[in-house]
Amino acid sequence: MNKVLIKNAQIVNEGIIVKGDVFIENDLIFEIGGSISAKTGDTQIIEANGKYLMPGLIDDQVHFREPGLTHKATIATESKAAVAGGITSFIEMPNTVPQATTIEKLEEKFSIAKKTSWANYSFMFGGTNDNLEEILKVDEHKVAGLKLFLGSSTGNMLVDNPKVLEEIFSKTNLLISVHCEDEKTIKDNLEKYLKKHGDDIPIEMHPKIRSAEACYLSSSKAIELAKKTGARLHVFHLSTEKETNLFSNKKPLAEKKITAEVCVHHLWFTEEDYKTKGTKIKWNPAIKSQKDKDGLWKALLDDRLDVIATDHAPHTLEEKNNSYNKAPSGGPLVQHALVALLEMHHKGKISLEKIVEKACHNPAILFQIKDRGFIREGYKADLVLVDLISPWTVNKENILYKCGWSPFEGTTFKSRVSHTFVNGILTYHNLKFPNKSVPQRLTFNRS
Repeated sequence: MNKVLIKNAQIVNEGIIVKGDVFIENDLIFEIGGSISAKTGDTQIIEANGKYLMPGLIDDQVHFREPGLTHKATIATESKAAVAGGITSFIEMPNTVPQATTIEKLEEKFSIAKKTSWANYSFMFGGTNDNLEEILKVDEHKVAGLKLFLGSSTGNMLVDNPKVLEEIFSKTNLLISVHCEDEKTIKDNLEKYLKKHGDDIPIEMHPKIRSAEACYLSSSKAIELAKKTGARLHVFHLSTEKETNLFSNKKPLAEKKITAEVCVHHLWFTEEDYKTKGTKIKWNPAIKSQKDKDGLWKALLDDRLDVIATDHAPHTLEEKNNSYNKAPSGGPLVQHALVALLEMHHKGKISLEKIVEKACHNPAILFQIKDRGFIREGYKADLVLVDLISPWTVNKENILYKCGWSPFEGTTFKSRVSHTFVNGILTYHNLKFPNKSVPQRLTFNRS
């Protein structure tokens, strides 16, 4: 029997911070209190000494590249990096090789995760122009949701038939998550810059090619369709100020039918960073202007944007070092997302309570994840202890991603993750992994 007592922590949960203890038994939070005594001699006692205890983060958008792209990453390597970064549950995307667009291929991914993952897991089912029959077979209690690419990206899963889209939106009960960029706008912009620069398009043109207008056109159409059909829509990785005005801060959150996410890289970088970071910060949608970044922050803090995620999407350094048109979009983030958010907290941009709301509570609410995302008695013991004053610098030696690089290399963070518990098991502790976690498939409370 696994028994752990965390003493003298600053517990960040449900909008408040209180000093207290948490007792874990097996995979559950058994008791939360001001001063808890060890029940038996075999209880492992962890003295928090005032460190901050948070629910484990739930990352609703990652690309772990398995199967088929395992030279970039695997479920094992990236979930281990995620646990080191305080992420205890992830939802992975369908644009692997083969794509997860049939029940059979989806279950193959679940089988891999069951054997190799370090974190709790679920997967998105992929929608295409011709797999509606398969979409309707998906059990919404066992799968996170449906992913539709309304703009092309890694994996070429573009869904661009308006009749098909409306039929999917009308017939499925699954939560529909979308990548929104207007394909025609991007193609027209790319053609213009190819004529001007050939293959040597400067990386600084990326936000001009995958423009704010391309994002807004696609997002607004998806929202219009969701309102017409009554579908449950979640818009991934917003990157523009203009798009934020499409969303409301209606309460309670559980009743919102149309929700949105912002990613760490769009809150951290701006187009000025292309000068030094180059294609390492080439993402789809593109990192854009300071004005866009400021608009995203405003919408996050006033609750028009509901979730913070990573869109972790690793490629090898060799792939990323290609010319603009050949370098793939995406980068690794799960190990450094939380410490980046904590750095923003140090700068006065966001409270600890708001970080927990957006990265722990809200993904659990929006995806209706059973018994996770909160520090509550009877919930799964997915927990993270963070030390707010323990500086460290990201370098090749401490990067855990299989690709071996990070856009944060050379960055010194003031805070670090000291302990991560996955289902009650102390899995990560100060750069070491003392125990292999026993992750679980996420389940969903859906009527």
